[in-house]
Amino acid sequence: MNPRELVQNKRSALLLGGAGAALLGFGLLVRHLRRPEKLVRVGVVSKLLIHPLKSGKAVSVAVAECRDLGLKHGELQDRHWLVVTDDGHMVTGRQEPRLVLVSLTCQGGRVRLSGPDMEDLQVPIHQPENPVISCRVFETDVQGRDCGGEASRWLSRYLGGERTFRLVHFEPEMRTRCSTENEPFFPRCDDQVAYPDVGPVMLLSEASLQDLSGRLEKGVTAERFRPNIVIGDCEPFAEDSWEEIQIGSVRLQRLMSCGRCVFTTVDPETGVISRKEPLQTLKSYRLCKPSEKHIYKSSPLFGQLHTVKRTGVLHVGDAVYKISR
Repeated sequence: MNPRELVQNKRSALLLGGAGAALLGFGLLVRHLRRPEKLVRVGVVSKLLIHPLKSGKAVSVAVAECRDLGLKHGELQDRHWLVVTDDGHMVTGRQEPRLVLVSLTCQGGRVRLSGPDMEDLQVPIHQPENPVISCRVFETDVQGRDCGGEASRWLSRYLGGERTFRLVHFEPEMRTRCSTENEPFFPRCDDQVAYPDVGPVMLLSEASLQDLSGRLEKGVTAERFRPNIVIGDCEPFAEDSWEEIQIGSVRLQRLMSCGRCVFTTVDPETGVISRKEPLQTLKSYRLCKPSEKHIYKSSPLFGQLHTVKRTGVLHVGDAVYKISR
């Protein structure tokens, strides 16, 4: 065999070997995808909470649509209204603790704002004549429709001080923001949100709340941690291990744990911030593994953030299934 034929034979062998490896890899992938799913019951939905106004009061519902951008009930959509400063920067309970006492509800095409020592205000949900402004949410731009001067004056009076605050509304045709754009250790940017911090759905178990309350002088409720789905009938922190779950026809994929901040020290009943508990107690036993410090730093972990893989309807009382393959 001459040298040229030898080289050609080697090349042919390499090509055949590469093709064989590719086919083997494809076959293994197909086998993996075809592996039957196993659904294991891990709990039950005990509460569904929608927070129409970011940092505002929760609305407890018995039924909710689970959409790509989070929970929806009638005209209420989770974290689709936002308080901003005059220059468009978001305002939350971290800066203005009394926001947790503001209730935003919708009925008959109108938004109602309610708060302590304030007369209720109603404005139309849709105000197409108002400008769309660019808002800054965690250093990322997202759009919002200004809800008008009346809402601005109401919020500015309620929050006091000399600053002007405005209310904006996220509408369906607006540009979303990537849920992990400012999370450098999450290279994919497929999951979109409106005004939530990271994931469109936050999940927490009753048992985890009870575990924490048992370590505190005064117990805490789910409302302090602002979850969307509260799960009963499971062990404390079982939700940490649910990478993919099914509730009815809805499928949720775990995105990351929820790293907690000073906002957890705002009492949802009084709007008073202590800057101590329950954050200090959480830090005593809920810090991340050393290998995850580059993600969570010193924030304690409590609850799980999820993205929506399949939309559908959720009901209080629905069984929760962990999916494995």
